[in-house]
Amino acid sequence: MNNQQSQQNRPSAGGFRGGNRPSSRGPRSNAPMAPKRELDEKTLDLRRVTRVVKGGKRFSFRCTLIVGNKKGLVGVGVAKGIDVAQAIDKARHDAMKQTFAIKLHQTSIAHEVEAKFSAARVLIKPGKKGSGLKAGGAVRSVLLMAGIQDASAKCLGRTKNKLTNALATLEALKKLTA
Repeated sequence: MNNQQSQQNRPSAGGFRGGNRPSSRGPRSNAPMAPKRELDEKTLDLRRVTRVVKGGKRFSFRCTLIVGNKKGLVGVGVAKGIDVAQAIDKARHDAMKQTFAIKLHQTSIAHEVEAKFSAARVLIKPGKKGSGLKAGGAVRSVLLMAGIQDASAKCLGRTKNKLTNALATLEALKKLTA
C-alpha cells in the first residue's frame, strides 16, 4: 500500500474523516459566545452518602441545588460527586437542564395547585399582593427562586425529605395554567 492510500484511511486532525469540518474541542475564534443566563442558586441539601463494597466503604456527596432567576424560571438539580465541589458543579449543570418557565400573576400564582411526588404532597394557594410568602423548608426555597412572593403553601405528605418536597413543588408549578 502506498503512502497516499494510507493517508486516506487515517482520520484528520479534527477527528473527522475527510472534509474540513472544525474540531469539536471548543468554539471557533470568530464565533460569538452564547450569552449565559443569569440564574441565582441555592443549595438545598448536601449529604455524605456511603456505598459498601467488598473492600470497605466508599464515600461520596449528594447535592440538591435550586436555580432560578426570580422572574418565573426555576429548576432543581440533584447530583453525586467524589467531593463537595464536584457534586455542586454537577448539580448546577443538572438544574440548568431541568429549568422551566412558569407564568406569574403579578407576584403570585394564578390559581391553587396541588401535586404529589413520591411520598410528598404539596398544596400551593395564591395570595394577595403584599401578603408575603407563607411556606417553609424546601417549598419556600423553590417558590422564592421562581419569583413567587405572595402565596401560601402546605406540605400535606408525611415526609420531611427536602428533595421529595422540592420535586413535589416543581410538579405543582408545572400544573399552573394561564
